[in-house]
Amino acid sequence: MIPAMIDLKKTLDALRKRYKAGAVDKPTTYYLSLGDDEKWTLTLTPKTCKVAAGKVENADCVLKTSAELFQKMIDGTYKPGLTDFLTGRIKSNDPELLKTFQQAFGL
Repeated sequence: MIPAMIDLKKTLDALRKRYKAGAVDKPTTYYLSLGDDEKWTLTLTPKTCKVAAGKVENADCVLKTSAELFQKMIDGTYKPGLTDFLTGRIKSNDPELLKTFQQAFGL
């Protein structure tokens, strides 16, 4: 699925540019598992956001959902709710860090 990967890379690059410096007070790593094939790592520091393809071990926060749903959440056309987590449509090991993620990018 090369087209989906290209779109997702553009989405993540745009997201990186929206990062609000100071949103975290220490390095925080997010691992995104988006669908079957898309694995990305975002590393936030007090000053920067780095985006890298691939999986990182021991991420502070893991987010698993479909690439399509992630895209909609980032572009603001979908706001996740409790039902998404209860049904497994969205999975995470740390919902509090997901709130930090939202704040860091103004979502």
